[in-house]
Amino acid sequence: MNFFLKSFSYILHPLLMPLFGAIIYFIAAPRFIPDDIIKTKLFGIMVLTIFIPIVLFFFLKSLGTINSIHLDDVKQRKIPLLLQSMLLIIVIKMVIDVYRYPELYFFFLGILFSMLSSIFMVLFNIKASIHMIGISGVTMFTVALSIHFGMNLTLLIAGLMIANGLVASSRLHCKAHTNLELVLGFLIGVIPQLTLVNFWL
Repeated sequence: MNFFLKSFSYILHPLLMPLFGAIIYFIAAPRFIPDDIIKTKLFGIMVLTIFIPIVLFFFLKSLGTINSIHLDDVKQRKIPLLLQSMLLIIVIKMVIDVYRYPELYFFFLGILFSMLSSIFMVLFNIKASIHMIGISGVTMFTVALSIHFGMNLTLLIAGLMIANGLVASSRLHCKAHTNLELVLGFLIGVIPQLTLVNFWL
């Protein structure tokens, strides 16, 4: 059980959530998008939101700035979150076209707002769960896509709801967060997506 719960902190790591959201979008979108374009977009998102952050993590770890990929110490969060925010801006500006992929564009804009909110929390020494921010943001985006495209994504949404519970249980089991920090993470993930949905729903 210990391994089972801990594994979800890695399987559903927040670095993977932007890519998961993009994959869900390209699968759900009823409009025709050439496979080459989809592969190019997903590769760009993967490089900017997963590969580069991992390289930066090892660089910052070698400098002693951070010691865990989960950023459990609130004092170590500011620089990684700022760097992640800058990478998200690059995705928004260079990878996702707001006119061709408005839903995906505002999804990433919502993620950016969530990251900036996390940085704001750090200034007050508050450690909102980034894991919950990631999975709850993807869940809200999927719900909005289901409504927007008129598609039955009930099973996927149910799976994501279960994933929210598993992530919360995992973080509590690892003693990485309190209940309040998990709730804050959930709200910081959901509210930007729920707010920005007004621009494309």
